[in-house]
Amino acid sequence: MKAPNPEFEAVVRESFGRQTFMSALGAKVERVAPGEVDISVPFNPGYSQQNGFLHAGVITSIADSACGYSALSMAPPAHDVLAVEFKINLLRPATSPSFLACAKVVRAGRTLTVAMAEVFGITGSQRVLVATMMSTVIARPIPG
Repeated sequence: MKAPNPEFEAVVRESFGRQTFMSALGAKVERVAPGEVDISVPFNPGYSQQNGFLHAGVITSIADSACGYSALSMAPPAHDVLAVEFKINLLRPATSPSFLACAKVVRAGRTLTVAMAEVFGITGSQRVLVATMMSTVIARPIPG
């Protein structure tokens, strides 16, 4: 895949850096490539649900951001993106020390882009699939 914006990586990283919610979760961009973005987050007991698993909201948030940024990597210069719709499948309890959302663009259109993400629980070198997401993202010109 060829990104239409040669500055796509800098654009993705700069935009992610402005996300205070991702910062509060301790999330980090691990990898940016044309049409692909990986975002990690450590387990935090402060963000767990009643059974001690990482809350589905955290898993959904990193999957959503990874999908959105994979779409942004394929957007033209001077555009931003917003999720229009997504579906998440939670496949098993999130019990690992850290998690990695790996997203990639399925189809990049002029306005709408479809992306998918897999979220893995990471324990040492072992990856366990904990969730999948399909997302539709809209690209919009940045006003001004």
